[in-house]
Amino acid sequence: MSTHQIPDRPHLHHHTAGPPTAPALLLGPSLGTSTALWDAVAPELSSAFRTVRWDLPGHGRSPAELVAPGATVAQLGALVLELADHLGIDRFHYAGVSLGGAVGLWLAVHHPERVDRLAVVCSSAHFGPPEPWHERAALVRASGTGAVADGAPGRWFTPGFLERGDGQLGHTLVDDLRNTDPQAYAACCDALAVLDLRPDLPSVTAPTLVLAGRDDPATPPAHAREIADAVPGARLTELAHTSHLAPAEQPAAVLAALRDHFAAPGPGRGMAVRREVLGDAHVDRAQARTTALTAGFQDFIARYAWGEIWTDPTLSRRDRSLVTLTALVAHHHLDELAMHVRAAVRNGLRPEEIGAVLLQCGVYVGVPAANAALAVAQRVLAEDGLDGLDGGLDGLDGGLDGPRGTDASA
Repeated sequence: MSTHQIPDRPHLHHHTAGPPTAPALLLGPSLGTSTALWDAVAPELSSAFRTVRWDLPGHGRSPAELVAPGATVAQLGALVLELADHLGIDRFHYAGVSLGGAVGLWLAVHHPERVDRLAVVCSSAHFGPPEPWHERAALVRASGTGAVADGAPGRWFTPGFLERGDGQLGHTLVDDLRNTDPQAYAACCDALAVLDLRPDLPSVTAPTLVLAGRDDPATPPAHAREIADAVPGARLTELAHTSHLAPAEQPAAVLAALRDHFAAPGPGRGMAVRREVLGDAHVDRAQARTTALTAGFQDFIARYAWGEIWTDPTLSRRDRSLVTLTALVAHHHLDELAMHVRAAVRNGLRPEEIGAVLLQCGVYVGVPAANAALAVAQRVLAEDGLDGLDGGLDGLDGGLDGPRGTDASA
């Protein structure tokens, strides 16, 4: 529990996920966005970390009064420390995009005792001369954030991203900008106008990863190279076909880089295997349903079942599917059986081989259990356009009226 004094005032709006005892990972946003910027990355990181996404003042659901004209990145960093204290977090990993990345650099410079590891994403230690920022602040104060929202996609994304199937998050982020409090947005522009951390970069002691989008017009790769060259031991990764909001545009690449940098334990590897065996759709649903009550179980499954058992090379995944199908039938876990029938197909089992496994279960587990399992398997295979199983066990109705399986959490 943190022993730092916590001011009696509102805090930054934040969203926490993951096991409460896991290492803390704070995720900072870009100017004009909200916690949604991390929607495609944070759920996976939450299997290994206690993630805390936060909104800038006046952005998302953070109070606008937390910032005033003439704001500085130091003031924003102080708000982040107050939030960490409020949550009882003394030390943390930190990853931030653009302004959120600059906040992370400030924290690493001025409060090295709080930052374990740092990732600076599409950001800079100096965002250029102050005049353009003062002009933008004046425009927004006079006309609202809608005055800069129309041009945001060109600064934030590569051409065509918003029209892609995965571009919906981009539209959400542009809407976030339109809904941002103009005075708070302008104050954040004031902070960027006066920021210059370049002289302080050699003092950063936290192991640092710098990510750059090769097609980023807002903070071009040269800004990232400047940070990486100055911070002792920093690593630089440039992401191809990526503009300014890399976590939204290239979430898989950002996730892989952050996992590696923050040295995610078992769940990182386990989550990848879990997706390979069960499919993205199931894992996405399970992650979306994770609550404070179930987060520990999700971590356990990712770390132990998928990070250790399913990765053990002693048995092939095909063999593990055979064992899993049998165990689920034996204990009448028909909900999870539906999921693992699909997994068995991914692991190379043909429908007739699945049928043979369930037939043998009829001998060693019991005819009623195998009959119900055949119903589930036949339905799943039919839904997926595969050849169904021919009938049920001898003397029964083929299992067509058995229970319908649903996605389970494992």
